[in-house]
Amino acid sequence: MIERIIIIENVDPVTFYGVNNCNMQLIKNLFPKLRVAARGNVIKVIGDDEETSRFEQKVKELEAYCAEYNKLPEDVILDVLRGSEPRQMKKDDVIIYGVNGKPIQGRTPNQQLLVDTFLKNDLTFAMGPAGTGKTYVAIALAVRALKNREVRKIILSRPAVEAGEKLGFLPGDMKDKIDPYLQPLYDALEDMIPAVKLKEYMETNVIQIAPLAFMRGRTLNDAVIVLDEAQNTTTHQIKMFLTRLGMNAKMIITGDVTQIDLPRSTVSGLVQALKILRDIPGIGKVEFGKKDIVRHQLVQRIVQAYEAYDKEQAEHRKTDGAQQE
Repeated sequence: MIERIIIIENVDPVTFYGVNNCNMQLIKNLFPKLRVAARGNVIKVIGDDEETSRFEQKVKELEAYCAEYNKLPEDVILDVLRGSEPRQMKKDDVIIYGVNGKPIQGRTPNQQLLVDTFLKNDLTFAMGPAGTGKTYVAIALAVRALKNREVRKIILSRPAVEAGEKLGFLPGDMKDKIDPYLQPLYDALEDMIPAVKLKEYMETNVIQIAPLAFMRGRTLNDAVIVLDEAQNTTTHQIKMFLTRLGMNAKMIITGDVTQIDLPRSTVSGLVQALKILRDIPGIGKVEFGKKDIVRHQLVQRIVQAYEAYDKEQAEHRKTDGAQQE
């Protein structure tokens, strides 16, 4: 009789063991000759050498499946433990499988173009109106790179600029004050990474979420870096951010130049950067439009209505200016 210790490293134990440990109980039933105990991410198994070795091999196969698809169905457990190939999920255009196996993929041609552009370039600009999935796809690409061990960390950032509301008097410490600005980034991550694993990544700084001001002085190596709401950066801020790019790193910058919340006298760093960097090789750009909006169908109509209004106002100003001359 020997004892083996198996560490479950790449998945959330809650997902792996199943609701009320139903997956673990099924695995135990299929290995009746072994004594198996699981606690946290550690599985202890006692039995003869050959059987415990086979058990470890099968557990690692199940872990690999669970890491890829973020779920572990009963039929997959049965297939793996009986020596069959588990049913592979359709992978066409899937970026990653999110929580509970939800496939996250490019849902529009421009979302898929962002995926392709990211693969070909170290710096990618994703421009377009609200609801087009720019940030969501960017974070999915970052999570995929981390899961595939192409990078060692993900860094997500936003400029801390209010959209008309003053948040400076919010209670709490610095983290409590800045978290409202960063909540959309947390929301996306919670869709893609199980809660226990996400907490671990955050605590060990594998995933870092911070306001833009916290980037100064850093060199960001072996990482995917996402700057969201970049239209609210100043010219100095975006230059500072762009020059953080280190070795084996990729950067995605998202923004909507129609939603600038900076003071009127301040030039958007994103608008300036797009002009300055337009002919630099190795920089990709994807422009999203109204047809890419994947939120409620009303969002597309709202964007169209505001565009029509802005166009009408511009025409009025042009007419008034001509009459004054």
